[in-house]
Order: sequence, then structure tokens, then C-alpha cells
Amino acid sequence: MVVFNRSAAIGQILRRCHRAVAEKNNNKLTCYHGRWPSAELKDFEQHMRIIPDFISEVEEQQLHEEVEPYMSRLRYEFDHWDDAIHGFRETERKKWYPNNRQVLERVRQAAFEGAIMSYVHVLDLAAEGVIKPHVDSTRYCGNTISGISLLSDSVMRLVRTSAAKYKQRSGSDGSAKVVSDNAEEDAYRHQPETKLENNFYADLLLPRRSLYIMSHSARYNFTHEILANEHSKFLGNAINKTRRISIICRNDP
Repeated sequence: MVVFNRSAAIGQILRRCHRAVAEKNNNKLTCYHGRWPSAELKDFEQHMRIIPDFISEVEEQQLHEEVEPYMSRLRYEFDHWDDAIHGFRETERKKWYPNNRQVLERVRQAAFEGAIMSYVHVLDLAAEGVIKPHVDSTRYCGNTISGISLLSDSVMRLVRTSAAKYKQRSGSDGSAKVVSDNAEEDAYRHQPETKLENNFYADLLLPRRSLYIMSHSARYNFTHEILANEHSKFLGNAINKTRRISIICRNDP
């Protein structure tokens, strides 16, 4: 007897709908630089998606109001322990108000095949803050990262790099495989050197209230960063990043 899983079926439908929206809008929100091999471009388009207006203004306000009382008590830090972020404060949150739990469930349905990690990462980046080029270690999270952007537009840059530089690779099933027990692997984020010259990369506009979904090859084979205001441009237009809060969901390794 075949058991019909209504929740899984709804999730599949929602993922297809969100993927269609992302595919329609990604050309408007992604600027490609350099010579992209056709196979790499196809994989990137599949695994790096942006869904604009994923949440409403009311939902943005509700998320902000829930995290603000705690975040406002923290100081912005400029000496992150792995040097990947400057001008930030962060926390992890497990329990959410009912309305915000519904938003996170929509994220799960749009971006993940199964469950997400119980603790959701909240990253508050100051107007002058930056996230440097890095690749998240697969030791602490799985093949997908998805984030809602609150309060500000920003530009994310992804630059092709070599998996050998950060000691991890993608397996044939799409999962990540750690290939080195080097002490460097104990770091949460890796910062391989990235060069724009003679390389291919993409700049992505992350509009306020959008959701980005980064998975598989986009997750393993590219560094990602949030550009500082002096470099924050999209299609030649300056994108003034103000304070930005991202609500980030991940799946288990």
C-alpha cells in the first residue's frame, strides 16, 4: 500500500513554484562576469536562486521585532575569530513566535528537501560591515544554506575557487565530503584566495525581503561575500547597504 505524505507533496509543489519564480527573476538579479563554462553556468543557475518578495513588509517587521530586543543589547564586533566578518553581531535562535515559525516553515519548504537545523542563525551586519570571501565548512552544516534579507538591499559576490583550497569536495550524490583532517578544517569558515582576473564570478542583488538559496555546487565551489559599500554595485548602479539582518537556515551535515 502506498502511503500519501501530504506534507511532502505540498513541499514539492511549493519548491517547484518557488524555483519557477527564481528562474524568472534570476536573470534580473544576477550579473555574470568572465567566461563561464556552459556546464558550470547551468549548475550555478540551478543551485543559486533568489526569490524576491519572499516575505511581506508585515512579516519583515515581525521578524525584526522578535530579534531586535536581543540584538540591540550586543555590540558590533570587528575582530571575528575566523576573520570572515567585520562589523557584525550574531546569535542563534531556536524558539520563534508562531507567525515567524510559519515564515521559517515556508523557507524549509522552498529550500530544503527535509528538516532544517533547529537553531536558526541571525546575523546583524552594520552599515559599514562586510562579509569577506569565504566558504562555509561542511563539518557544521549540510549542502544548503538559505537566508532572508531584512532591512536593506545588498550585493553578494560568488567567485569560482578550487575545492582543494578549503579541503572539501562534493560527492557523487551531491553531498559534501571532507577530504582532509588538517587542523585548518576545524575552522568554521574557510577563506581561500580568490582572484577576479582570468576567473568567472557572479554578482547577485539581494533585495530587501528576498530569500536566497545556495546549494550544492554554488555552496562548495564558490566563495561568497557581502560587498562593502565602496564596492557595492550592481549593473553599474551603486547599492547602498544600510544595516542588514539575515535570518539563515541550514540543514544538517
